[in-house]
Amino acid sequence: MMELLHAPFWIDIENWPISWEIGGTAWFPFLESIHVIAASFVVGSILMVDLRLLGLAATNYAITTLSKELIPWSWGAFIVATITGVGMFITRAASHVVNPAFQWKMFLLLLAGVNMAYFHFRVYSQIQQWDTTVATPTQLKVIGSLSLLTWSGVMLAGRWIGHII
Repeated sequence: MMELLHAPFWIDIENWPISWEIGGTAWFPFLESIHVIAASFVVGSILMVDLRLLGLAATNYAITTLSKELIPWSWGAFIVATITGVGMFITRAASHVVNPAFQWKMFLLLLAGVNMAYFHFRVYSQIQQWDTTVATPTQLKVIGSLSLLTWSGVMLAGRWIGHII
């Protein structure tokens, strides 16, 4: 793993013309601003579904209704956040891959994705039985709690990336 983190191709990525263009102009703060806004949309839309899974908010709405209305916003914002994140990453790829905050962010993103996949592919097919109940079962509460924790960690780690050099 250490060989991969210190591989010379990370420096090659930093030397791409687009990396220099983004890193040396107003493109970087522009991408960073868009990234923060998009990440806020991701977490905000997921937050509402998670709070519903926990039975803490939006209890007048069916879980399926919230999911159908908010998840497309999550995915759209996630795509924008990914594109802008890659744009920022390539400007300092070699230092980002060894940055503990970046590593935590990627790890927590993976965990959040696994949690979300588990919910959508394993649990969601049975959601009809709890769709409109305020008191949701423990399984949904665990999924919602894990989602809140992992996405909060993603956001916190993301804020620390620029502060750990």
